[in-house]
Amino acid sequence: MRKALFLAALLALPALAADDGGMRDAANGFYGVYKSVSLSDGIPDDKLRARYEPFLSPALDQALSAALAAQHSFAAANKDAPPLLEGDLFTSMFEGATSWKLSACSASGNTARCPVIFTHAEAGHPALTWTDALLLVNTPQGWRVDDVVYGGGFQFGNTGKLSDTLRTVLREAP
Repeated sequence: MRKALFLAALLALPALAADDGGMRDAANGFYGVYKSVSLSDGIPDDKLRARYEPFLSPALDQALSAALAAQHSFAAANKDAPPLLEGDLFTSMFEGATSWKLSACSASGNTARCPVIFTHAEAGHPALTWTDALLLVNTPQGWRVDDVVYGGGFQFGNTGKLSDTLRTVLREAP
């Protein structure tokens, strides 16, 4: 009986490794797009969101689209007002990250959490390092980014979760 249980557990290992790879692929793909953008500022427009879409859950993709529409509505009604959301949306730091390193992802059912260690470095200033986390969901298309948990704790940075920030934009728009 023990041999059968051990063999069953051993046979399940490649599936776990493949899932971990899928989680890592989603997270690395998401931040690969992030890194390719010269400055992440506010809600991505439709063209930029299309680049993120292969790595986004349907829920996050829809939330970003709705927040962008709300921002456009707000801008139309408030010609001289700044946008509802400025700065980097996908990390804790307003100015964004200059580099990142994915830590080990952990899954529970069809969700996963992937800590990401970020650094923001500018010439003449000390580098800042912090950890945020990507929340993933396993969709029929594979693992996708479903939310970001901001962990930096910066005075003027993002706090809470990305989904909360996007809901705030929806509440504030006309």
